[in-house]
Amino acid sequence: MFDIIFLGTSASAPSIHRGLTAQVVKHEEFRFLIDCGEGTQRQILKSGLGFKRLNRILITHGHLDHILGLAGLLSTFSRWETVDELEIYAGRWALERIRDLVFGVVLRGARPPMGIHLIEIEPGILFENDDFSVSAFPVHHRGPDCFGYLFEEKSRRPFLPDKAEQLEIPPGPWRRKLVEGQSIQLPDGRQIEPDQVLGPVRPGTKMVHVGDSGRTDNLLEVCHQADLLVIEATYLHAEREMARDFAHLTARQAAELAQDAEIKNLILTHISRRYRERDVLDEARAIFPQIEVARDFDVYRVKRGDFWKQERK
Repeated sequence: MFDIIFLGTSASAPSIHRGLTAQVVKHEEFRFLIDCGEGTQRQILKSGLGFKRLNRILITHGHLDHILGLAGLLSTFSRWETVDELEIYAGRWALERIRDLVFGVVLRGARPPMGIHLIEIEPGILFENDDFSVSAFPVHHRGPDCFGYLFEEKSRRPFLPDKAEQLEIPPGPWRRKLVEGQSIQLPDGRQIEPDQVLGPVRPGTKMVHVGDSGRTDNLLEVCHQADLLVIEATYLHAEREMARDFAHLTARQAAELAQDAEIKNLILTHISRRYRERDVLDEARAIFPQIEVARDFDVYRVKRGDFWKQERK
């Protein structure tokens, strides 16, 4: 299960109601900040998230509307020491700009009070634990080294308590070992195999996040049957030529990708202030009905086979 909190949903420049691009993805105690547009630290405070455990930042690309907020965020971290280690993941070109911003402007020769690690990413897994992984994949936009991110829970075989009761397996370490795939021997001498109490494999939740993109044909495979796709919709179809020239997507293109990739749910973000939200929603929903247009401070929860918007506090 993943939560995604939208901190900024505007394209290129902020509007009265939308800040610049930033989202937080949560999985249990883990948090990942995706992009950090200008004003992100204030949006974090307004959202109630706070800065605790916000020590992994994933950057989609190096354009200023996606990275300028790092300056203020790192300045705050430097004063308050809210994190011990900070990891910033990005492509090479983005990291060059971030390095200039962090060490040339924010710190400018000063020693940071926490470890700052600028990690150049390539396609593939960049974070993994026992429950889920985060992978990077290439995205076509203006400039090199643009990436999207795949959050995916690992497949599991569910424990069947009815089977365990029938076999009179006591609660405790015996059941835990069976869940972990280990054979056990009960105190009465019986040997129990995991297959006796585990059900068929169930795939985990799959969530795909795409920042700015000018193409969708190269995203079909990674998006296939995702429980949720978060993707930009900077233009409407009437201005598709401008979208092509600036390597952005229209709402229709995003919806067509969702349909072709058999995605379960779609959230559009990176909304231009030239359009009404209703027009963006209508254009996309005519093709793909399971769609939302994100607003600042919206919170969504997604798990395999289920998706819902949480009420604002």
